[in-house]
Amino acid sequence: MSVPSAAGEHVFGRHQPASHVLVHVSDPHFLAAGAKLGGRYDVQASFARTLEAIRAVHPHPAAIVVTGDLADLGEPDAYRRLREALEPVAEELRTRVVWVAGNHDERPALRAELLGLAPTEDPVTGVWDLHGLRLIALDTSVPGWHHGDLDDAQLEWLAGVLAEPAPHGTLLAMHHPPLPSHLPLFDILELRHQDELAEIVRGSDVRGILAGHLHYSAHGTFAGIPVSVASATCYTMNVARPAAEVNGMDAAQAFQLVHVHPDTITHTVVPVTGAETGDYFSEAWLRRMAALTPEERLEAFSRKPGR
Repeated sequence: MSVPSAAGEHVFGRHQPASHVLVHVSDPHFLAAGAKLGGRYDVQASFARTLEAIRAVHPHPAAIVVTGDLADLGEPDAYRRLREALEPVAEELRTRVVWVAGNHDERPALRAELLGLAPTEDPVTGVWDLHGLRLIALDTSVPGWHHGDLDDAQLEWLAGVLAEPAPHGTLLAMHHPPLPSHLPLFDILELRHQDELAEIVRGSDVRGILAGHLHYSAHGTFAGIPVSVASATCYTMNVARPAAEVNGMDAAQAFQLVHVHPDTITHTVVPVTGAETGDYFSEAWLRRMAALTPEERLEAFSRKPGR
């Protein structure tokens, strides 16, 4: 842990401060008329709690990235409700929203309601320059199916974009993660043509891949690139059970806070919870620590009592 000095600089630790901070959200699964998902999960209420947490964790993130399954049935009203919930928060935080398509989404309605584009079946892709950090949204949805794929045209487009490196590197945002799941039969819904994607991103400036789809947080590597899967905001998979017994639960909803440092990227899972929180590291404590010299801080915070 590093402690801010009076000037706000980090005294201990070898890493430079983050150049970019992003909020990674996934799988809101909104429904028309505010209906509960499966008649059980109040997805709008859980998303509202998520937005309150997003407001708290960072005053001005570079982007809020929502990696798919924006709506559960692809209904136009569901997309309107999601936009009306999130866009005011993005405006308040002076940031942008990046919408990514998932297997539950319908491209025509997503394009029309969230992007103001023609309601076609064209893939929902895009490139954003976040002050030198490039963010590329891929569309792994397959109209009429729940598994993921990337066709030749999208792969060719991606290769063309990556031909020129970005100053701070590139992040890919996609719904279906190029990772295996330990849950039985989830491979049916996995991303197809991963070898072709790996050939394009291996050796490029892609520093990380943001994904969703699984409804639980997961991490791995793909073609040597870190992959981070954000859990869902609607409901999550209770992976505390044996793999064959895992099912959904109305608990443990979360999103991720992504810190992009010059030499690494961290992904912090932020639980959306109302749990009682201690006040051990209060503002008063931080002010006291900031008034100390680096050596005094080390003595006060690192040394074990009685040693």
